[in-house]
Amino acid sequence: THTYTGYPMVKLARDLVAAGRIGKVHKIIVQYHQGWLMRALEKTGQPQAAWRTDPKLAGSAGAMGDIGTHAANLAEYITGLKIREVCAELTTFVKGRKLDDDGNVLMRFNKGAKGVLTASQVQVGDENDLAIRIYGDHGSMEWHQEHPNQLTVKPIDSPKEIWERGAAYVADASPAAALNTRIPTGHPEAYIEAFANLYMRAGEAIRARIAGRKADPLSLDYPTVHDGVAGMKFIEAVVKSGRFPDEEAVYARALELLQQDARSTARGEKRQGGQWKGQVTIAPDFDDLPDDLAESFGMK
Repeated sequence: THTYTGYPMVKLARDLVAAGRIGKVHKIIVQYHQGWLMRALEKTGQPQAAWRTDPKLAGSAGAMGDIGTHAANLAEYITGLKIREVCAELTTFVKGRKLDDDGNVLMRFNKGAKGVLTASQVQVGDENDLAIRIYGDHGSMEWHQEHPNQLTVKPIDSPKEIWERGAAYVADASPAAALNTRIPTGHPEAYIEAFANLYMRAGEAIRARIAGRKADPLSLDYPTVHDGVAGMKFIEAVVKSGRFPDEEAVYARALELLQQDARSTARGEKRQGGQWKGQVTIAPDFDDLPDDLAESFGMK
């Protein structure tokens, strides 16, 4: 269940973006940071840690599959954009762990937007720090799951706004936020209620179908199998991108490409579309290059 889509202020954020409140979205920064797996709890028999770090149970990804998918879903849900390409780095910091516990992803969305997603379960001191920042050409907004009842909106030419869950102006801007608000403003409302909101919307849609009537569009606002499939595609793409060959193979490939480039330059061949056909950009740390390879690059 993509629980966070059941939060009223997440629905408000989505509706404000759709209404053009911050203009055309061009950048999305989303994070999901925890620190509870900095120690190998899976070796102590802790059940929550055990299944999350076991590829037989969790699949091909650790932190990126467990919480990174929630960050990706949140970015798509609020903006209405879709992730089209990723460039990822996955790391396992805890020795002996079989799956990643930290990851960084560059993302390209449809309609030209770019984004950065970070997911980690080894950031000591972080509890459940899911947060998103969305930047448009008329303003920006940000929302933090640990402070779920506020949405910050920053117009380009006016003061910063703090929108409070339950306020009348929120209901005016987002009927969906109002429908999923249960208690008056000033009272904490979030995680548990978000589950109930999603189940209630799904129940309303099911009852409408049984009764043979068209469901209210607001009742169809819950995660479906399509969101689940999108999450699996995200994991697959990130894991594939994050699997780099060993260091020697990277350096050998870099040298091969540079030599191909040099030969093409000597023959006076022109670049296609600003790049050599088949070019792969690799930026090795030259301080760590073997002497013979550094010499080949002209660094020694």
